[in-house]
Amino acid sequence: MPELDGQIALVTGGGRGIGANIARELASAGARVAVAARTSDQLEELALAIDALPVVADVSRPDSVETLVRAVESGLGPIDILCANAGIGSRDAYAWTTNPDEWWRVFEVNVLGVYLTCRAVIPGMLARGRGRIVITGSGAAYLPTSSNSAYSASKAAVWRFGEILAKQLEGRIPVFIFSPGLVRTQMTDWAPDDAPWTPSELAPRLVRVLASGRADALAGRYLHAEHDDIEDLISRADQIRENDLNTIRLQR
Repeated sequence: MPELDGQIALVTGGGRGIGANIARELASAGARVAVAARTSDQLEELALAIDALPVVADVSRPDSVETLVRAVESGLGPIDILCANAGIGSRDAYAWTTNPDEWWRVFEVNVLGVYLTCRAVIPGMLARGRGRIVITGSGAAYLPTSSNSAYSASKAAVWRFGEILAKQLEGRIPVFIFSPGLVRTQMTDWAPDDAPWTPSELAPRLVRVLASGRADALAGRYLHAEHDDIEDLISRADQIRENDLNTIRLQR
C-alpha cells in the first residue's frame, strides 16, 4: 500500500463514519492527520486513537474554515492533503413540502463547505507547489432517488464543482471526486438491512491511493470506491482521458 510519511492531511467531517475511517487509514499510512467536525465528542476519542489533531469547525462558515486551516497549520504544518468529506443527508419526501431552511442547509454544508475548505487551502498548496484534494461525492449525483432532492442536487453540484476545480488546477494540484458507495453510517440508517451495502474499508483505501500521487492522471474523474478498480484505472489512465471516461455527461 502507498505510504504518506510526514504528509499533513486534513479530513473534514472526520468525527464519525466515512470521515473517521479515512482519517484512520491516512494515519496508518504515516500521514499526520487533523480531523474536523462540528462537535468535539467523537473528535477527541478518534484523535487519541490515531494521534490526530482535533479541531471543532463548521465548514459552512467562512470564518470557521479560516480558523480551522490556521489551527492545522500552526499545530501540524502546511496542509498537503485535503479530504473535503463533511456532509449531511436529507430525506425530504417532497421538495415542495420541505422547510426551505432545512433544504438549503444541506447545500450550505455539502456544497459551500467543500468550496470554502478548498478555497482556504489552495493558495498555500500553489505557493508550495504541492498538494492534493479529495472530495467525497455520492452516487446520488447521477442516480437521484425520489426522496432526497436536497442531497442529490447538492452532490450533483459538488461533482461539477470538483471537475471544474480539477481543470482549473490541472498540472498543479490534482483534485479527485469519489463515491464511497452505500456505507453503513448514521446518515444511511434509513436503508434496509438487505440494501447493497458497500464495505466500509473501500473508501478509505481508495483515498489512500489518491493521496499517494499514483493516481494523479485520473484527477477530475468520477471514481467509485466499490465499482471501480483503481489499479486498473491507473493502468488505463491515458485511454480514460482520451475517451473522456468516468465522467457525467449529457447523452443524446
